[in-house]
Formats: sequence, structure tokens, C-alpha cells
Amino acid sequence: MRQPAPIRFRILGSLECWDGDERVHVGGPVSERVLVTLLLEPQRVLPVHRLVEAVWDEDAPATAAHQVRKAVAELRQRIPDGRTLIATDGPGYRAAVTPDQLDLLQFTDALRRARDHAAAGLPAEATALLREAVALWRGPVLSGSGGAVVDAASASLEERRMTAVEQLFDLRLDAGESAELIAEIRDAIGGNPLRETLRGQLMLALYRSGRQAEALEEYGTIRAVLDEELGIQPGDALRELHQAILRNDPALTAPAPAAATAAPTVTGSRSNLPYDLRDFTGREEELHKLLGFVEDATGSGPLIVAIDGMGGSGKTSLAVRAAHRLAERYPDAQLHLDLRGYTPGEEPLAPAAAAEALLRMLGVPGERIPDDPQGRISLWRSTMTRHRMILLLDNVVDEAQVKPLLASPTGTVVLVTSRALLVDLDAAHSVSLGTMAPPDSVALIVGIIGERRAHAEAAAVAELADLSGHLPLALRIAAARLRKRPRWTVRYLVDRLRDDTHRLAELSAGERSVEVTLRLSYEGLDADYRKSFRLLGQHPGADLDVYTAAALLDLGVRDAEDILEYLLDMHLVQQHEPGRYAFHDLVRSFAHMLSRARSSGGTGEFSEEAAGAVRRLLEFSITASDAACDLLFPGRVRMARPTPSFRPELAPLGTPEAARDWFEREQDSLLAAIALAFRRGLDREVALLAANVVFHLDLRGRLDDFLALCHTALAAARRLGEADLLRLSLSNLAVACWKRGRFEDGIAAAVEAHRLAVDLGDRRGQAKDTGVLGLLLATTGRFEEALPRLEQSIALKRELGAERAEAESLSNVSGVYMERGHFAQAVQAASRSIELARKIGASEKELVGLNDLAQIQLAMGDVETAARTLAAARERAPGVLAPAERALQLVLSAEAEGRLGRRQQVLHWVEEALATKGLEDAPVREATVWNTAGRFFRQGGDHRRALELHRQAHASAAKLGHRVEEAYALDGAAQALAALGDAAGAAEQGAAAEEAFQSMAIPGRVRRGD
Repeated sequence: MRQPAPIRFRILGSLECWDGDERVHVGGPVSERVLVTLLLEPQRVLPVHRLVEAVWDEDAPATAAHQVRKAVAELRQRIPDGRTLIATDGPGYRAAVTPDQLDLLQFTDALRRARDHAAAGLPAEATALLREAVALWRGPVLSGSGGAVVDAASASLEERRMTAVEQLFDLRLDAGESAELIAEIRDAIGGNPLRETLRGQLMLALYRSGRQAEALEEYGTIRAVLDEELGIQPGDALRELHQAILRNDPALTAPAPAAATAAPTVTGSRSNLPYDLRDFTGREEELHKLLGFVEDATGSGPLIVAIDGMGGSGKTSLAVRAAHRLAERYPDAQLHLDLRGYTPGEEPLAPAAAAEALLRMLGVPGERIPDDPQGRISLWRSTMTRHRMILLLDNVVDEAQVKPLLASPTGTVVLVTSRALLVDLDAAHSVSLGTMAPPDSVALIVGIIGERRAHAEAAAVAELADLSGHLPLALRIAAARLRKRPRWTVRYLVDRLRDDTHRLAELSAGERSVEVTLRLSYEGLDADYRKSFRLLGQHPGADLDVYTAAALLDLGVRDAEDILEYLLDMHLVQQHEPGRYAFHDLVRSFAHMLSRARSSGGTGEFSEEAAGAVRRLLEFSITASDAACDLLFPGRVRMARPTPSFRPELAPLGTPEAARDWFEREQDSLLAAIALAFRRGLDREVALLAANVVFHLDLRGRLDDFLALCHTALAAARRLGEADLLRLSLSNLAVACWKRGRFEDGIAAAVEAHRLAVDLGDRRGQAKDTGVLGLLLATTGRFEEALPRLEQSIALKRELGAERAEAESLSNVSGVYMERGHFAQAVQAASRSIELARKIGASEKELVGLNDLAQIQLAMGDVETAARTLAAARERAPGVLAPAERALQLVLSAEAEGRLGRRQQVLHWVEEALATKGLEDAPVREATVWNTAGRFFRQGGDHRRALELHRQAHASAAKLGHRVEEAYALDGAAQALAALGDAAGAAEQGAAAEEAFQSMAIPGRVRRGD
């Protein structure tokens, strides 16, 4: 059977999406910009804020993040297989397209293959590929209407296109074409009048066509244009071509079409390159990029490629491999010189000393080398211009060490390695090395210790690569230790490396040491930067923003950003996305080691300097999370906070969407900060920060983290011995236990919390804990005990004016009223809960209330009203409701629409609800979703699917002690079995269900619409 053609996208011009021969309309301007932005960086995850910037530049509305998510949802509906092509990945989205689906990838691949063919001496094939690449271009991306971000990307692509056009003209000129090129080159110049390469190609084509006067006139034209537009003269290459045309230089004659020229043979080549590692592993992308710079080089100056990266990242190894690959093209010499920028116990080599060393490497006698520094440099530069050579300047400290050694024009490739980003090295290409990809890290270890040993402990090898931070130096040291100790298992070394306090000591072998390598970078910093490095190293999270950094450093945000950018250039921090900075694991270990070493008495405790940074971090985290919680969870009650020791500067958070995005970015760092505070004994900060963080964990459905955090906060509060924080921690734990289905633990926590609230005279605490206890009792079917507690909680909250808390308890009591068959009271309670939530702006509470109301309406048989209730809530739910609550909303919606005869249209809601990520972590809601889905399938006649779901719900509910859903599961299973003809099974399950319903006094007329 013929497979359907894949969806194809064209973005090199106006946006087009094709499904076979049919064009797909992708939506309005927002959808177009979102899609194009994703396709401009295929297979890369782009966070929502990046897409917002692409759509609106700096004028994003308050609803921008919501509109982006809505646009993604619309694109997924409009584009066939859209959910696969636009994947959700962590905090953002990714265009999961293949080269045959996207013209940009085809363009890039054609350029790469053309370069490879040209390097292999296959000009005809390279010409064909460049024609193919250029033909893909239909104009600017989104026809020039894409906004600043898209236009910037389009300009970069236009530059690549023009470079390809110029390369194509060069190949055609080399192949003997002349007159036939003139019109095409003139067309290219029409859109790019300042490109000197095109003008030179036109001059050469005219000259070879017997039109010398026109060629010279063309030079006068470009000279006038450059002078008028830029105030400059043509470059060396164009001036030299002009002079060659004037004197009818024979070298300008067109080559014979099929002629091949032999490469000149040069004797006496000199090389002192280090040996190329036989087990060199990975870095294919970086090596390909580096060699590509050489292949694509134009102009007459030295070709400079600067390779930067943190100490131990393998810069020299990469440069040496590239030099060996290029050696045949640069036959006069291949020289390597260590400039000692980061060499223990030595000063960096001065430029004049470097020049003398290089001259001696070329065999220049000592008596011919001038004594004065400038004379040595001048002689080296003049010597350099007469050689085609590779010059590897290794271990460079800064640009000033390199610039005097460079001459122009020259046929030299200069490879420079440095731990610093050499931003002021003019005309240099740059290759930045990060850590190795995990598969390459594993391959490097395997290559050193042997396949048999590695494969016997494959999991331990992967863990060893992780603990070595995927840093080549650390990987080599770890693998070398294993090779020298054949009796060690890989797991044994892994266990030794797990201890962060000794990891750096373990990663040392002979003269090689990760700690020494990092210390050299650190010691090269000024004193203020060294202190900043130590303070920033106290941050426990995966990454941090400039506001967090400012708190750690006790500086303003702009000053903190300047420091981070400097450390980024020095490769002591990393950056995976704009505005966020991260420490490599081993670098953080080094920063911690420095802080422990500076503690008084060398006790191994952290220094006062480090302790102060951690305290500021926690004060900042509490203040910032307070601000975010105030926007996201209006009406919540704050406990009194101690006055911060400084005035933290906070990120601007103007809307709930901005607060939600802030929490998404910072959530894991906040959890790490709490864990750090607990280890340091900062118990008050643990309890206060945890009380904020639990809100967002609940909202995002991270209930295991919610429960674990509550246990941490409780342990801190007990250790601290402050009754008010202990009560708060117990109360939050009771809620977490309910959500995770640990009802008896929750009841015990709620009872203890309530007792403390009474002792403290804390009426708000009494109101909350009475309500939580009522909720837990209701879930276990103890309605007679639950109802008076819930009603007491509501009355007390109303008296205190605690509207958010009252809305929560009204939502809970509405379910009890429904199960007892008191529908009027249930509707009144749910409606009042919705009204209060709407009044204070608590959107998530309002949407939960609408779920409650719809359940009551379905139980009453008022299906049309329930459908309208849910329809009003569905569009607002994404990003606001917790995943489990969203799943319940979807499955209730499907049940309502199904009972109205629209089953097929809503089946996907049920499947989406059942597949909700995180539903398994919310067992209370999971059982309800399974039972409701079972009811949906049963009503549609799919009794086997219904039976399966009801049995799943029963197993889960019975394990939890969730008696209400256990009863509904038995009842649903009985009806499914009866429909399948199993009368005995149906009778048995039905009897058990009836007994459970009667024990809880749930009348037969309730049964949620059955």
C-alpha cells in the first residue's frame, strides 16, 4: 500500500504548508509567526517566552503566553499529524520535522554536501548542489513581515544564500564560463550593490568575455558606491584584480573546461604538531564546523578560528585533529606553540617571545632574529606572508597575546585555543566547546577501558559519564584510573565519585587534575570576580537568572549581569538560554570546595561569606515567591515574615501568566534551595518558603514533590519548635496526603494541626484544619462525621472574611451534599464557591467549582445545563487547572456531550483525559476519571472497555480506602458484566456496590446520572 506523502513546509519566502498536493492554511499572523519561529530552529525546544518575543517583539500583551499556547493548539488541529510535528517538550515546543519536510533543512544540507564535494575535488557535483540550494529560495522569511526576531533570522539566512551564490559563481568561473554569467551576476548585484565579491566576479567575467573596458568601468562604479555609501575604498582583493586587468595579467585567463592543474610540490615542510589522539571521540559537529570555515574562506587575510571552552573541554585535542586534517593543504609548515596562558607556575608568553619561537621553528638562524621585540614581531609577520602554513596558538590568555603575531595578506590558517571567549579578535571565526554528548562520553570511556569491561557494567559506565560532567578531561582521568586498576569495578569508582565533597580529589591522575585545571581559570580572575564566583556557586539549582544572582552577590541586577557575562566569557558559567546561567557540576563542586576552605579554622563548614549568600538567596526566594503567589493565588493568607536583611530586586510580574511562567522556570531551583536550607539548619526559611512553593506544585500536579516537600517542612518546623510554623506545615501535609490518597496519615496531621490551632487561639488555622479534616472524612465515606466539620469550617471562614478558604470548603461540601442526594444545597454551595473565586480572581478555584457544579447537574439528570457549564470552563482551563482536574473536566465534558448524542465528536476528550501525564500521581482524581470514563463507554455500548476502567478504579480506590469511588466502581462493573451476559458476576458486584452505598447512605437516585 502506498504511504501518504509527509507534510512539507516552505519558509524560505512566504510560509507554505503542503499535505501532498493540497495547501494547508495554518491560521492567522500569530499562528504563522509561532510556526515559522519553531521551523527556523528545527528539533530545538523553544520556551514560550521566546515565541512570545518572536510574535510581538517588545509589545507583548498580558495574554501573550496564553495566545501562543492557543496558537499551538490551533496549528496542531489544522496541520495533519500536527501533534507529532509540533511536540511539547519540557517548558516549550519543538518542531519535529525531518529534512525532507522542510526547505531550510534541505538548503543547509545542500550547502554542506556542496562543501564536501568541493573539498574532494568534485566541482561539477558541488555546482549542482549549490544550484539546488539557491533554487529553494523564494524570498525573505514570511515575505519580510515576520517582525524583528524572524527578520533577524531571515537576514542571517539571506547572508548564507548570498555566500552560496558567490561560491556558485566562483565554481562556474573556474569551469570556464564567462559571458553566460554576466547577466546573472548583474541581477545578484542589483539586490546587493555593496558586495565586493560579486563585483569582482562580474569584472572577471567581463574581462574574460573580451570586455576589458567594461570590467574597468565596473571597478570605478563600485569604488564610487563604496565611497558614497560607506566612506571607504575597495578591499585589497578587488584592487589587486583591477591592477591585474589593467596589465592584462595572463593569470586571469579562463581555464580550459576540462583541464586539471597539479598541486605544487613543496619540500622542506616543518611540523611540530602534537600527535593526534587515536581514541579521539565525538566533537564531529564542532570539527565539521571548524573545517567548514576553512573550506568557505574568502579574502586575503589570515584565516583565524578561535576555539574556546572551559578548562578540560578538549580544545587542544580538537585543534590538533583539525590541524592534522588540514596539513596537506598547507604544506609549508604546521606549527604548534603553547602561549602558556594557563600553565601552572609560568607567566603567559609575550608576543615577541612567541615570534622568536615561531621563527626558530621555521629554521630561521638565531643571528638573523632581531634583538628588539618589535623587530622580532616584524620579521615573523613578513616571514608568515610567504608561507602556506597552519599555526596552532595554544593556551592563549587574551586577544593582546595573539594580535601582534598576525599578518595580512597571508595563506596561513591560525587555530587559537583559549579558556576565554576572544570577542575582540577581528575577523575570527569561533567554535565554542561545551561538554560532550552523553553517547560520546560513554564511547570515550569504552575506548579507554575496553568493550568487554564497559559492556559488563553498561549502567555504571553511563553513570560514570554523568558524574564526570561529560567533561573530556574528567572522563579521561576517570577511565585512566579504571585502566590502571583492573580489579576495580566501574561501580566502585562511581560510588567514590558520588560524594560531592571528594569528587574533585578522585578526578586526579598523575599530572592531570580537574581541580588544578579549574583553579588555573579561577586564579586568573581579579579578586572581585573570584569572590563573585564563590558566591554564585552557592546557588543549588540547575540554573539561575540575573535577579537571583543579584541577591547572591548583594548587588544591583545590571552589575550582577555584567559579572555573569564576564564569567560566561571565561567559561566558568554556561548559558543554555538567554538570561539564564548555569554552573557545570564540577565547577560548582570547585566553588563549594573554595567556600569550605575559606571557613574559619578550616573545619569543612561553609564560610561566613557563603552562609550570607545562602541566607540572601532564601530571603529573595521567599519575597519573590510571595509576589508570584499573590498574583496566582489571590486571597491566600500569609504568615508574618521577618524583615529581609537587604532589599531584593524582583523580576517584573504584572499578570498571573507572568507569575505562572516565573514559577515554571524557578520551581526546581526553589525546591533545591529548600533542600539546601534544610541541610544548613535554616528551618524557619524552609517552612516559610515551602508554604509558598506547595501552591504551585499542587497547581502543576506534582503531587509527589508536594508531599515530599510537606514532610521536609514538617521536619524543619519540629526541629525549630515554633508552634505556628508547625501547625502550618501539618495543615499543608494533611492536604498533600488527601491528594496522594494517604487518608489516615492526612487525618492524623489534620487532627494535630487543629489541636495546635486551638492552643494558639488561631481561628484561621482552626477553620482550615476543620475543613481539611472534613474533606478527608468525606472521601473515606464518613459523611456523618464530615458534614458538620465542613459546615463549621465554612461558617468560621465566612466570619473571618477568608473568601478563598471559604470557596475551597464550599467546593468540598457540595460533593457531600450531592452524594447524600441534597441537590439544591449542593448546587447552592458550588455556585457560591464559584462566585467567591470569581470575585477574588482565583481562576483555578473557579474552574474547580465549575467541575463540581457540572457533576451535580449530571447527577440530577440536567445534562444540557452540565454541558453548558463545562463548555464555559474548557477554553480557560489549559495552564490554569492542575492536570488531574483538567482530566476530570474533559471526561465530564465527554459524558455530558455523549448523553446528548454527540459521542463520536468527543471521544478524543476521554482518551486525552486517560492519557494525562501526572494523573497517576493524583489517585483521588484518577479513580473518579476512570469511573466517569467507564460510564461514558458503558453508555455507548463498549462494555468491555467500561469493565476494564471500572476494575482499574476499584483496585485503586480500594487500596486507598476511597470508599465513595470504590462503590461507584463496583456498581459500574456490575452493569458492564450484566450487559456482557455474566449474570453471576453482575449480581455479586451489584450486591457489594449496594452494600457500600447503603453504608454511606448514598441514595439510589444519586449514582451520578445512572
